[in-house]
Amino acid sequence: MDLLRQRILNDGKHLGKGILKVDSFMNHQIDPLLMQAVGEEFAVKFKQFNPTRVLTAETSGIAPALATAMALKVPLVFARKHKPVTMAAEPYVESAPSHTKGGIVDLIVSSEYLESTDRILIIDDFLASAKTLVALANLVKASGATLVGIGAVIEKEFQGGRALLKDITVPIESLAIIESMDEKIVLKEKAKV
Repeated sequence: MDLLRQRILNDGKHLGKGILKVDSFMNHQIDPLLMQAVGEEFAVKFKQFNPTRVLTAETSGIAPALATAMALKVPLVFARKHKPVTMAAEPYVESAPSHTKGGIVDLIVSSEYLESTDRILIIDDFLASAKTLVALANLVKASGATLVGIGAVIEKEFQGGRALLKDITVPIESLAIIESMDEKIVLKEKAKV
């Protein structure tokens, strides 16, 4: 996705310790046209698997996941980090480390919104350590639903998270892959067709 690649190279900032700041277009201020393009791209990649819901983690995954859900015309469910009083009595809960928050967070989804008949597509902003994606996949498993795919807007390949997903046998797609961020941000070349 050329538009995404250009935004990463032009506006992304490496803050050290593997943290990529993309809050000028994805994590704080959101570029709606870019997110629309991201959603449409994921819809093309995953439509054939007939997802019935898109699942993500709050907060940064919501924009690309919503755009994807809109393109697929299915509901979006996001895992909350705090249980509201309105949530069903026994929600699904998984814990995952937060690289940017520097601690462990709970990911909580109401049992009302993940059903055993669902076909779930997970969309998130990053595939880095993959621990959030594994936690989301575990939420799907706990609900009895079927996981049909995982999409990440940006993959930080150098952090090795894809290896943690090796036992998850669904398509895993990243729209931009960063090889390294030592001296500068280096994106992996597009695959040759």
